[in-house]
Amino acid sequence: QVQLVESGGGLVQAGGSLRLSCAAYGRTFDIYKMGWFRQAPGKDREFVATITKSGDSTDYADSVKGRFTISRDSAKNTVYLQMNNLKPEDTAIYYCGVFSYGMAEYKYGDQGTQVTVSS
Repeated sequence: QVQLVESGGGLVQAGGSLRLSCAAYGRTFDIYKMGWFRQAPGKDREFVATITKSGDSTDYADSVKGRFTISRDSAKNTVYLQMNNLKPEDTAIYYCGVFSYGMAEYKYGDQGTQVTVSS
């Protein structure tokens, strides 16, 4: 079993920046991909960005391309999300997710981290 601990959220004005971190513990040897997902009030959870554990491939939602950057430290089993030029519509709870070999779906962090962008 893998455990995920997210941190780095907060309140920021539009145009500001935040950096999220997620550390994975436990069964990490078979993680293939790590990423970020978000859920705004009244909406379903949506994909934000993912990166392979090797770091050779990244993917972004169209809504965040050019503003967000995902990176990872594979030695620390940690994934980061640098968020620049934040917009009010980025307001959501951000969840870390990992996809491991043999799994059918992502494993998400239990609590997430709140990001609130004021206009």
